[in-house]
Amino acid sequence: MARQRNIKSSIIKTPSPFFTFLPVSPFTSLLNKFPSLRIHRPYYSSRPRSYLFVFFLLILLSLLGLSLLRLVSVSQDPSPSFLTLLSPPPSHPPFASPSSNNHEPVVLSRSSTMPLPAHPVSGNATAEKAEFWAQPDGKGYRPCLDFTIQYRKASAKISKQKQKFLMVVVLGGLNQQKIQIVDAVVIARILEAALVVPVLAVDQIWKDESEFSEIFDVDHFKRTLQADVRVVSSLPSTHLGSKPTINTQMPDNVSPLWIRTKFLKELNRGGVLILGGMYSKLSKNLPLDLQKLRCKVAFHALRFVSPIQELGDKFARRLWIKGPYIALHLRLEKDVWVRSGCLTGLGPEHDGIIRKIRESQPQLLTERLNMTNTQRRLAGLCPLNAVQVARLIKALGAPRTAQVYRAGGEPFGGAQALQGLVEEFPNVITKEMLAREGELSPYINRSSAMAALDYIVSLSSDVFLPSHGGNMGSAMQGHRAYLGHRKYVKPNHRGMVGLLEDTSISEAEFSSIMKKMHRRNQGQPKKRTNERSSSRGVTAYPVPECMCRHGNRSLLRS
Repeated sequence: MARQRNIKSSIIKTPSPFFTFLPVSPFTSLLNKFPSLRIHRPYYSSRPRSYLFVFFLLILLSLLGLSLLRLVSVSQDPSPSFLTLLSPPPSHPPFASPSSNNHEPVVLSRSSTMPLPAHPVSGNATAEKAEFWAQPDGKGYRPCLDFTIQYRKASAKISKQKQKFLMVVVLGGLNQQKIQIVDAVVIARILEAALVVPVLAVDQIWKDESEFSEIFDVDHFKRTLQADVRVVSSLPSTHLGSKPTINTQMPDNVSPLWIRTKFLKELNRGGVLILGGMYSKLSKNLPLDLQKLRCKVAFHALRFVSPIQELGDKFARRLWIKGPYIALHLRLEKDVWVRSGCLTGLGPEHDGIIRKIRESQPQLLTERLNMTNTQRRLAGLCPLNAVQVARLIKALGAPRTAQVYRAGGEPFGGAQALQGLVEEFPNVITKEMLAREGELSPYINRSSAMAALDYIVSLSSDVFLPSHGGNMGSAMQGHRAYLGHRKYVKPNHRGMVGLLEDTSISEAEFSSIMKKMHRRNQGQPKKRTNERSSSRGVTAYPVPECMCRHGNRSLLRS
């Protein structure tokens, strides 16, 4: 494993080591998996009389298989049980996925990550508390990933591709990587190429060296996408000597036609294409089948490995059993303040530290370079700090005793940065507080695993609110919508700025204004426009491409 990590790290620093990666990595993984290769003589070759025994053994196994199939069909009967009490509402029926042998669907879980159900509103709750904890009306929308017949016919050839291979290197934190993985699958489909399991780059900020297989369930990823794209763990030996086409820069908003025109000829000739720098480059407006594929990858194929998923589920249950809880994704880390160009709200000393970093590394300031701090704040481009978040959720009706789960990294300024939140809501909880001795030990200095735990706990929350947009906010918005439009409060940054700074407004008046301002921003179904200029991604706004309103069962079909 150490050898693989060193190879991967070298890939990210300079383009040239991509070539050395190709011949070494497949053989390394092959030797790790198969330390010795032996040819075994068939059992029956030296014992001809055992044919009859083998024949009866096959019959016995066939009967056993039929019995197991019958048992599975019984276990899928939707009759009430303890487990169904912890499942999402029955308005979201199971999906189906194609069998590798025929067109009959096999039942899959509804989603790659199944959250705990939202708590029913207590009859003893005040009207304000009941309104805060109440879930939005999903308007009858259900997932519908029924692909066209043309797509399904093309799948027969594409899913067996063995001549063309796409390799991708994905950058950033966990949720940024997920966006690129989704698009990598779509690009592989566009090019009718097999996809090599993506390489997770070592980010200069997060310093996480985790492999794909340490975060995501590779077998589940392959199995879920088996009818859409062939996914392989490494390049086959037949392609080790190939000269790959490498591209680390793409323009924004590229279409399927651009992808084919740019890469298909060279891919057909060389057999290997390596892509980097893919973040948010593929157009958000694609043909319907490709939009559905995006949803299938994001909400079904990308499942966390069992140790991470199970630990996240434990944390969520430890909160859930005590009652409803809010999950806040507070973006208060040092790099957020540096990149956003905003003031921290912690005073001149902390703002001075951020300013010096920003001046010494101007490339870290990601957008709107010509705007001042004040202009950014008034435009609603700055993250809400802890004081502002506390004031908002209090105004929306959150009770002081509410459990508040804080997702996100260590805040710049430490306890001082969280003081305003803790004073208003004393029951602020983190994964470190939920963990028992030794549970987090395997994930120390592994930011992607920590982010995955935050994601799992946040998905089961009754209410979710991000202090800043970002990839986690978008991912949570779309996933909660896909699971039945669970409550997601999207702060109106621009509308709130003046009111937060107006000391003449009473708390009662501020509360009334906030409720009106956010009445339609609480996770209700919102349709994604398919215009060329639309900036809404389908994995954040799955209606209408991936969710439909109809009375029939929603099937995931390819």
